Amino acid sequence: MVMELAAYAGLFFSALIAATILPMQSEAILVGLLLTGEHSTVALLLTASIGNTLGGAVNWLLGRGIERFRGRRWFPVKTPQLEKAQRWYRRYGKWSLLFSWLPIGGDALTVVAGILREPLPTFLLLVFIGKAARYAVLAWVTLRWV
Repeated sequence: MVMELAAYAGLFFSALIAATILPMQSEAILVGLLLTGEHSTVALLLTASIGNTLGGAVNWLLGRGIERFRGRRWFPVKTPQLEKAQRWYRRYGKWSLLFSWLPIGGDALTVVAGILREPLPTFLLLVFIGKAARYAVLAWVTLRWV
């Protein structure tokens, strides 16, 4: 029981951290846990999706308060990446959050959503859908082909 809880906690925190500005890979942990066959696929997908969505919410919170620090060396998103994400967000609106899982630009989209004051409930729903779909495809490929 303790090992199972540790597996889910490890997946949750790796997914949370992976969605923030810190470098982390949650996909490898998910695939490893899926391949053991010892855990519920649905529980693993929910754990990873919720953790990754909450990590995106950290970026949304950062965007709400730190846009005035753009251009500083420690700012979490580089200016060109942020400007590209803002253009994308202005063009496609809240629906662009369905692509917050992308490895390049996804984190910037979540910061931009905070900067542009996207309502949190809408943000959470769209980010969760996008991230859950990505994990579901990864799980399907893993369980089908590996």
